[in-house]
Formats: sequence, structure tokens, C-alpha cells
Amino acid sequence: MQWKKPGSDDYAALIELWEKSVLATHDFLASEDREALKKEIPAYFPQLDMKMWFKDTTFVGFSGVNASQLEMLFLDPDQIGKGLGSRILNDLIEKDGIKTADVNKDNTSALAFYLKNNFQVTGESEQDDQGRDYPILHLCLNAK
Repeated sequence: MQWKKPGSDDYAALIELWEKSVLATHDFLASEDREALKKEIPAYFPQLDMKMWFKDTTFVGFSGVNASQLEMLFLDPDQIGKGLGSRILNDLIEKDGIKTADVNKDNTSALAFYLKNNFQVTGESEQDDQGRDYPILHLCLNAK
């Protein structure tokens, strides 16, 4: 797996992959909220340590980290189930020192992914960071 830091000229590709991923994995998200988030997400990119992930030359996903918090991890849905998400997550743990992540409570496949990768639920918020009524689970990496 290789990665590169995206520039503003990559934002369209990030949003395209984000939307494809969200359509495949966030069926609980109302369409008007999805459209609002699509407009809001690019404002977060410059504030995070962003990485575009590639398998060979294929763009397979992206991540965004703030200190030790994984703020976003999205994979192309065609790449889900191939072990790439775990490889990316392990790289971020080992090289970027991530220790925490948040996941939508209703995104059961993402929760299972993090639990499988040695995270545990440490708390819950009734709303997401934008104040929408989507409960969020707070996760922490288990000490090995």
C-alpha cells in the first residue's frame, strides 16, 4: 500500500470516493443530511493529516487524522472485504500513533471492523459533531 498527501486538486476525487462509500455503507443517513455533509466535508481536509491510499496505482481510500484521533477512514466499496482497511488502519496505528476513533452507532459493519482491529467502545454521544441526530460511538485502541 502506498499513500500520498492530497492537495486541493485531489478534493474532487476524495469527495467522489466519500460519496460512493457512504452510499454503500451509511444506509441510515437521510439523503438531505448526506448532501449537506458532502458540502461540509472538504472544509475538514486542510485541518487533518490526510492520506490518499493506493494499491498499486488504484485509489482505494483515504484517511484523516488529528493527533491520535482517526477522524475519517473511507474505502472504495469495491475494495471492502479485501483486508485493505485493516492494512491502512494498522499503518495509521503504527506510524501515526492513532489511539481513538468515532463511528456512527448505526454503521454496524464499521463498528465490527474496529472491534476486529482491537478497538473497544468507551462512550457514546447522542448526536454527531454537526449536531445531527446520529448517535456516535467513541472507540479506543486496546492496549496489547
